[in-house]
Amino acid sequence: MTADFTLEAIRANAEALAPHIVRTPIHGWRGREIESRVAPGTDIVLKLELFQRTGTFKVRGALTNMLRLGAGERARGVTTVSAGNHAIAVAYSAAALGIDAKVVMLETANPARLAAARAYGADVIIGGDGPSSFALMERLARDEGRTIVHPFEGEGVSLGTATLGLEFAEQAGVLDAVIIPIGGGGLASGAALAIKTMMPACEVYGVEPAGADSMRRSFAAGAPQRLEKTATIADSLAPPMALPYSFALCRRFVDRLVTVEDDDLRRSMALLFRDMKLAVEPAGAAATAALIGPLRDAVAGKRVGVIVCGANIDIDGFADNVRKGAASDRA
Repeated sequence: MTADFTLEAIRANAEALAPHIVRTPIHGWRGREIESRVAPGTDIVLKLELFQRTGTFKVRGALTNMLRLGAGERARGVTTVSAGNHAIAVAYSAAALGIDAKVVMLETANPARLAAARAYGADVIIGGDGPSSFALMERLARDEGRTIVHPFEGEGVSLGTATLGLEFAEQAGVLDAVIIPIGGGGLASGAALAIKTMMPACEVYGVEPAGADSMRRSFAAGAPQRLEKTATIADSLAPPMALPYSFALCRRFVDRLVTVEDDDLRRSMALLFRDMKLAVEPAGAAATAALIGPLRDAVAGKRVGVIVCGANIDIDGFADNVRKGAASDRA
């Protein structure tokens, strides 16, 4: 058990979130193609979080933080910054709770994600690059009294994502290992805590894009690190820094980190589409890429959970990545 929050607190938060989110299903992945890519006897259980409201896990942390707001904070509204998925989650949560939201989105944000955030009623502001977008969010908070709903840092985010780990453990039963995508660490920090609390012997693996490996560098340095630049197709796993709270939980509860290349993500997107009929964004394929790549031997013959974290991608972008992934597989 951790001093940060208890299993009882996770269960209470799950009850608070329940009216607004989906208890996403799990699925045993069987089939000729996946079985040819993992070691014999490896039993794969997918956590299909791509079926969550807003299309990703992000809503769990956003809602947790916004449910904690007092009446005055709700009246003044909220703000955030995001490449897309967190903006959509905040927009949805604000609509569900009757709170005004101004979300700052990066100039590189996918048009489909911009449209989704606007469809939930948020005031979407294009903020430029990462640093200028964060600065704009902070200005909105200062000048308009809005509460910042951080995309990956803080107890509320981790307590929210811990509900995913709780669900997975309750649904799947005993797992030998779980593979979790890592961007800023918001998902891994909470999910890993819950999984380790319920299944102490379970190995927890984190996977990052090679072009955005802030958590790996932070583990190596023993403190949160900032990247000068990121370069990956998995934009929702590419914040330019790790931050103290999520870093501390990841360091405590994640046993090992691995990285995957963009071509690995593309091949895994194509594999999930062919074998499971799932259309996922690059981040949603990260855990699968680790499963059939750098973690293949580590999880050989084990019962392993794989978190499919999201699916917010436009049709053209998905088709382009899958075509490149299929071509790379044939090469």
